[in-house]
Amino acid sequence: MTSTATPLLEQLDELLERVCASTEMESGFDGMPSADLVSAAQILGSVRRRLDAVITTLTGQIADRDLRLAADRVSPSAGCRDATELLRRALRTDVGTARQFVRAARVTHREVQLSTGALAPARYPALADALREGALSVPGLLAATGPVERSGTRITADERDAVDGLLAATARGLDLPDEHGRPGPAPSTDELADHARALMLVLDPDGAEPDDAAAEQSRGFWIGRRHDGTHPFGGHLLPEAAGLLQRLFDALNNPAAASSRTLGRVSFAPADDTGTDPDLLDGLPAPEDLRTPMQRNHDNLVMILQAAAASGGMPDLGGAAPTLVVSVTADDYASGRGRAFIEGTRDDVPLSVARHTACAGGIQRVLFDERGQIVSIGTTARIFTAIQRRAIILRDRECVIPGCHTPAAWCELHHVQEHSQGGPTHTSNGVALCWHHHRTLETSGWQIRMRHGVPEIRGPHWWDPHRGWHRPRMHNPDHARRLLADALAPPG
Repeated sequence: MTSTATPLLEQLDELLERVCASTEMESGFDGMPSADLVSAAQILGSVRRRLDAVITTLTGQIADRDLRLAADRVSPSAGCRDATELLRRALRTDVGTARQFVRAARVTHREVQLSTGALAPARYPALADALREGALSVPGLLAATGPVERSGTRITADERDAVDGLLAATARGLDLPDEHGRPGPAPSTDELADHARALMLVLDPDGAEPDDAAAEQSRGFWIGRRHDGTHPFGGHLLPEAAGLLQRLFDALNNPAAASSRTLGRVSFAPADDTGTDPDLLDGLPAPEDLRTPMQRNHDNLVMILQAAAASGGMPDLGGAAPTLVVSVTADDYASGRGRAFIEGTRDDVPLSVARHTACAGGIQRVLFDERGQIVSIGTTARIFTAIQRRAIILRDRECVIPGCHTPAAWCELHHVQEHSQGGPTHTSNGVALCWHHHRTLETSGWQIRMRHGVPEIRGPHWWDPHRGWHRPRMHNPDHARRLLADALAPPG
């Protein structure tokens, strides 16, 4: 930044002031087509990321000067204790956000070496460049560097530099090129954090020694009396119990609400000392999820119930495993009109539910003719076998829709080429989709194809303007191990 920085920032402020003061702004958005609204959100995401970079650079200068002689210190001259308080007051933000900028500056700022006057390298130079380019936000930066910083001296400087370069490439979408070699869509904050954790699991598999001597004594769980129709609950869970709870519920949430708070007085969320806001995504592109937290919780519960019903571990009902039966007339099913019915409640549901049940275990579809005669019964012949399911789960690991982290073990298996159109029930034609994405695949804009037995994804135009086909990102130890081996290999 040069001495011209302040006038340029003033011009930017004046421009945004005119936009905000315009009486046409709200009405202009109101009449804007959906695609233009998404484009506007992407532009604002870029603006916000670039502002993050400017504020982080400014914060680095303030923190740097606060370490110098008293006459040069910035925060005390403004009547503040430190850079955090100065930012909290100057930006009119909360202390958590101010601390994020201070932490971001700590890992990206290049300090002036007093002996030579030259700039020292940043702790994470590649990620610092990605931040300045607008490819990364401050929450994204902290989500990427948090797992690395927690490893401390347990990794070498060369290993940290390798991780820095790999994470910066991922932030730019260079890890996910399409068939023409063009960069793929940028990851969300959650995806970048997952990739960082996968890399560190390879370099630092044991992690820090936990301090849990009193854990056994403090464990407990309570459910309170009913109040206003709900029961409050709380307690202290051992790590293994918290892990099971997370796997059964929180891990099923989609990325737009991966850290959404549970209703009630207590929420269980993974510990995170990166300072990032778990409800904040790294701008666009990221898969849009318009469901409320309660709706996502409902969908998670459906997946858990389906998995339990299809597991074979539940007591029999009428001599067979408990099975949900969906009935529909053959004519309605063929024409795509009419309604289907849920047996037991006789609730009518859209025909899309009847189609959706074709791939789901624990659900059976029955077709009737106009006289009520059974003409077709869904059978296990079109359901993937246990061996096929295990293989697809191992390959996909989670829902193949980008940004959705529902574990594949909790997903339904989808026929890429519909079974009714001749698609085989085979691993080369099956992919893992969570209940929500499986149910909305026809209307969501996501497309799936199989290429050499591996799924490829094409997203909506706002997610990838090139509309290219991409393999799903794989943030797992095996993939991370291969990336690190290449990054740490000697030149030549």
